[in-house]
Amino acid sequence: MFLPKYPDSPTPPPAHTHTPTETAPVRRSLPSVSIDQKTVVALVVGGVVLTALLAAVAVTAISVAVAAVVLRSMLRDHQRR
Repeated sequence: MFLPKYPDSPTPPPAHTHTPTETAPVRRSLPSVSIDQKTVVALVVGGVVLTALLAAVAVTAISVAVAAVVLRSMLRDHQRR
């Protein structure tokens, strides 16, 4: 069986080895925040209240827009007579 011939000398090591001059800065860990059941309940209730307020504002805006269209239509019909 024929085997390929490899060179006898291995590849030379790199001429320059990198040595870091500055050490990496130490990462400070953030203080731990304890999340208990009261915090979760407060966040959920706050989210529900804010969502309800947003829905109320949207319904009010739609109602005002519909009232404006109806009034405009009534005034236009009144001016034609």
